[in-house]
Amino acid sequence: MLTRTGGKRMRTLLAFVVILVVLLCVVTLVIAHIVMNGKRPTLKEAWEWQSARYDTSFYEGLQKTDYLVAGHDGYQLHVQLVQNPNPTDRYVILTHANTDNHIGSLKYVPMYLELGYNCVLYDMRGHGEGEPTFCTYGILEGKDLAELIKDTRERYPDIAELGLHGESLGASTTIEALAYKPDVDFAVSDCAFADVESAIRQKFKTMHLPEFLVPLVNVGVRVLYGYSIYDMRPIEALDGNSVPILFVHGEKDATVPPQSASELYERAKGTRELHYVAGADHAESVLVAPKEYREFVASFLETVRSS
Repeated sequence: MLTRTGGKRMRTLLAFVVILVVLLCVVTLVIAHIVMNGKRPTLKEAWEWQSARYDTSFYEGLQKTDYLVAGHDGYQLHVQLVQNPNPTDRYVILTHANTDNHIGSLKYVPMYLELGYNCVLYDMRGHGEGEPTFCTYGILEGKDLAELIKDTRERYPDIAELGLHGESLGASTTIEALAYKPDVDFAVSDCAFADVESAIRQKFKTMHLPEFLVPLVNVGVRVLYGYSIYDMRPIEALDGNSVPILFVHGEKDATVPPQSASELYERAKGTRELHYVAGADHAESVLVAPKEYREFVASFLETVRSS
């Protein structure tokens, strides 16, 4: 039989455990919310961020056309065509990184203009001018991109060549879209994650958070959003793919492990290349080595056209 003192201690311990469990649940849900949403900049904030890192003045003088495209389940995508000053029948769709918007794709536009492409920029669901919603790390975003590809083909019937270029989440979304067998001629994947779980573990490591939180966060994601982070695996979209892919990744990427690029490259079949950029952190390759980056892309496109 417990003594009065022993019973009090037991109740105190039980209360402590209950409080601890409640706090853990709250922390898990908060982290799950952050993982699926994050702070997303306005177009103005994105413009200021980009302009502080490279010359964006080229963009002002270009002819641009804004329009809406219905993505998966009718979600309205805000799209912008940036026309090449020299008439061309080549087009490339650029997909930005997570918590960014189409302004984040501008760093690649000068290269594609020089290579003779019109550029189609857009805000992924929940980003930029789109209606607020959570991120599914390629699951719904890949379906949106597949719809945008169809629209681009229909809207510009003179297309002779259509490519995709994505950065970070945009790169993983580009890979996810390949599962729907889109009518595209090439894809460039810059610092894509092979699976979200690995990316989250990497992020937790840099933030000094315990990895045991990952499965708990997954529970939170399921409860709040109905998805599992273990189903967010762009690498599986490469099975049966025939679209030529160029993989680029910064050697010093602390957000998405450079190993992801190797895993994606190995899983892909057909025409493909893999290049690492020395000294580049996450999504910095084109800024750290612009000439080298352009050579990667230009050479790859020549390979694709000659194959």
